[in-house]
Amino acid sequence: MVIGLVRSLEKDEEIIGPEVSYLNSIKALVYLASCTRPNIAFAFNLLVRYISIPIKRHWNEVKHILRYLRETIKMKLFYSGSNSQLIGYEDAGYLSDPSEERLQTSYLFT
Repeated sequence: MVIGLVRSLEKDEEIIGPEVSYLNSIKALVYLASCTRPNIAFAFNLLVRYISIPIKRHWNEVKHILRYLRETIKMKLFYSGSNSQLIGYEDAGYLSDPSEERLQTSYLFT
């Protein structure tokens, strides 16, 4: 889902303008990625990096996530037994070069 995000900007790629609701879509995904749909958290964190200068490739990835969410809307987690408990962990840190100031967040649920 996120293969196209990690490569750098190429010459022929166009920056999308304010007419595209990239920022509003990212805002909508914030709650989903952090509270109800942790399975999109990694892709979401990659997309947030490009919030200041999104290109068409990033907008296509946002639409891909939204289509994925629409297709999986009825999927749920089911915990059986009386001792079932959802435990979540989060880890945040800078990537290999702290001067780039890019934060990477990871989630783990058991």
